[in-house]
Amino acid sequence: MAKKTNNVIEKIQDIAQDIYSTIKKIKQPELEMPIRALSNVEYNEKEGYFKILNRVKLRTLTASTIKTFAQTLRMMGLSKSLIESEDIATKREAYYVSKNWGEARFKEQPESDTVMDDVEAMMRVNREQIGFIPEEKGGDVAGKLIVIDKDQDTGKELKIDCTKFGSGAYSVPSSVEALKFETNAKFILAIETAGMFQRLVKHNYWKKANCILISMGGVPTRACRRFIRKLADGKKLPVYVFTDGDPYGFGSIYRTLKVGSGNAAHINEFFCVPQAQFIGITPQDIIDYKLPTHPLKDVDIKKIKDLVKNDPFIIHHKPWQKALKQMAQMKVRAEQQALAKHGLNYVIDKYLPKKLKDQKTWLP
Repeated sequence: MAKKTNNVIEKIQDIAQDIYSTIKKIKQPELEMPIRALSNVEYNEKEGYFKILNRVKLRTLTASTIKTFAQTLRMMGLSKSLIESEDIATKREAYYVSKNWGEARFKEQPESDTVMDDVEAMMRVNREQIGFIPEEKGGDVAGKLIVIDKDQDTGKELKIDCTKFGSGAYSVPSSVEALKFETNAKFILAIETAGMFQRLVKHNYWKKANCILISMGGVPTRACRRFIRKLADGKKLPVYVFTDGDPYGFGSIYRTLKVGSGNAAHINEFFCVPQAQFIGITPQDIIDYKLPTHPLKDVDIKKIKDLVKNDPFIIHHKPWQKALKQMAQMKVRAEQQALAKHGLNYVIDKYLPKKLKDQKTWLP
């Protein structure tokens, strides 16, 4: 980790020196950063994630870009200070620090977040390596897993048993790189909604199925994705993903976990779970289980069209194209909790056991 942080500092210093040298030559300095979008990624099933391509954008110092240029340099300076002092700042704290930057201060946090993402992409590292951590939770964990962390005061090894939280759960920290694991579980079940996670925890599904339950709480955070990836790789565990049957669950939650996103393409290699497989609610499940549904909204229909036409992952996998087109024809979506129509614990007693046995119902 020390080597990585030293490399980041060296990169920041090199960029700063190059800008200084360019200005001394009375030329306009430029900052080069990769374009973070689906249009600049490729998907190769063998590699298993969205890989960033070579298209870049240049931020040239001009009269119209002087503020953004200055903000980028100030953000790099803040990052260097954080690394050197072995400190951290949340995205929100970084925004407020900028209030001391005079005319370079940010008016709103989205501006600050965008510049932070640009710096991260420019360095080709993840946000945590440049000193910034997210605000959001990393996800909740229950089941047959011991997380090995360190005591913040003594530095000694600390073992956390995820079966010992009663009706609660272990919360994934914002940075998971130092964590180690002990488990004899057979698989990881990543769940979209907190409500479904709580039901499975309440009835000790993890004990019955000998698994580890992880609540993603919607689109999984980077910490959650990294946690699942490290755990799955380290313990050679399959990962099954259980989401609602809707375009958001398919194309945002599951797709982001499995192959990453266009916006974070420069770090997808480390923050995705290529071995993940989808066992959530499919359009065919809606028919087979006679589930209660909701009509697709205009935004859902637009999402389906966009996924089928533009998403490299969906384009590559014909089963996903077929499922999305089927949903568009049916004009309905269904939630995980719709299984309660057949009984509150039908998901535990019937649905999940049947799904796990029948791989023909899974999606890639």
